[in-house]
Amino acid sequence: MRIGVVFPQTELGGDAGAVRAYAQRAEELGFTHVLAYDHVVGADPAVHEGWDGPYDVHTTFHEPMVLYGFLAAVTSMELVTGIIILPQRQTALVAKQAAEVDLLTGGKFRLGVGIGWNRVEYEALGQDFGTRGRRLDEQITLLRRLWTEQAVTFSGTFDQITGAGLAPMPVQQPIPVWIGAQSPRAYRRAGRLADGWFPQMSPGPELDQARQIVTEAAAEAGRDPASLGMEGRLHWQEDQDKLVSAMRQWQDAGATHLSVNTMGVGLTTVDDHLAALATAADAARTVSG
Repeated sequence: MRIGVVFPQTELGGDAGAVRAYAQRAEELGFTHVLAYDHVVGADPAVHEGWDGPYDVHTTFHEPMVLYGFLAAVTSMELVTGIIILPQRQTALVAKQAAEVDLLTGGKFRLGVGIGWNRVEYEALGQDFGTRGRRLDEQITLLRRLWTEQAVTFSGTFDQITGAGLAPMPVQQPIPVWIGAQSPRAYRRAGRLADGWFPQMSPGPELDQARQIVTEAAAEAGRDPASLGMEGRLHWQEDQDKLVSAMRQWQDAGATHLSVNTMGVGLTTVDDHLAALATAADAARTVSG
């Protein structure tokens, strides 16, 4: 099981030095990858009455593709989007950005995608919130063609391309596409289309049920369910024994990857987050033996 970190961007803000220090120290501690969330704009609660989303206009988010262009120069860890809200973005542009990040990292990039939940953001980016699931299905197919074919002609419901392609192409052809999933429909999509998936729950009966849906969908699509990766998420806690126990639970549940998330536990500075990661790194070494 490969253990990485969730970049705590909502608490580090816009300090480029903190971004660099965080990534370099996380690599020194032995973590294998950095995962970042995606939101282009936040909603203003003063305008959207009754707003109850987990993020708003005051919450800091770096743009993942630009962030990873920067991190590719300062770390050799795998870079992971967890997730890009793909249907609110132009497919060909995402393909180009992902190919560039893959080149800059030497093929150490994983594109996590999902449909999102924020209607305000979809409106701001000029996309239809109601068709986002169907658009995502089509986009994944088109992305893979753009990463593996020099010239693509594609006529879909949402995208049209006539004899066009990317140059340079990515190192990975195709780049791995993982799906963030928290509903039966999303689990089936992951099984049918993804190289891996991000469950939104802890190990237990709910995860077992979700994995069963993913497995059945993969088999029905003629795919080997064992080839799909699964990345869990672990919220950091000060008790190292509990960290070790949680990591082992994910390992026993069949996770191929795990990310340690230090956001939302009262840490305020980059040094605080890195000190927390040091304890998590000790726990990870215990688990790996």
